Amino acid sequence: MARVLGKVVVVALSGGVDSSLSAWLLKEQGYRVIGLYMKNWDSSDEEGISTCPEEEDYKDVQRVARHLDIPIYHVNFVKQYWQDVFEPFLDGYDRGITPNPDILCNREIKFKRLKEHAQKLGADYLATGHYVRSRTCPSTGETMLLSGKDQGKDQSYFLSCVSSGALENVLFPVGEMHKTEVRELAKKAALPTAEKRYIYGICFVGKRDF
Repeated sequence: MARVLGKVVVVALSGGVDSSLSAWLLKEQGYRVIGLYMKNWDSSDEEGISTCPEEEDYKDVQRVARHLDIPIYHVNFVKQYWQDVFEPFLDGYDRGITPNPDILCNREIKFKRLKEHAQKLGADYLATGHYVRSRTCPSTGETMLLSGKDQGKDQSYFLSCVSSGALENVLFPVGEMHKTEVRELAKKAALPTAEKRYIYGICFVGKRDF
């Protein structure tokens, strides 16, 4: 515990149970925890709003931050997401391939722009609620991405294009856990998101007929 006291970790809070528990776990370990919520899509677009309840998610983030007594910041990446994720998605779709916007979002937004913003807030580490693990390669010193312990929830595919350098100083607190453990521990910690269900879908699809 002593080695992390005073270290600042910015946790990417999405409003879900995984990131919420990640923040709780890190605070329990002695980190100075800061919450950071990112807005990637303009939910005022009525065609996308049904699968991207941004306002409700942010309210949940605020409830979690109050419960944990941590500061919370809000960052807007709508413009960057459009340029770096949505437009490449349209281009790939038009060329007849099957693009994966989540992979682009992780590479270009979460582990690039979000990490840069976290460093501006004084972060020693960035943390997310992804079900993955990381290790330092003994021979090269590079950060390696490993699958999550829960193979049913493993998200390493979605982080497969994130560079080794971008994974440095990134923590994945729930990577060693199963989803059932996360739920149980979140309930014991009385987290407001403990029983919140995950919504599957891509925010910008909504009612659009791709």
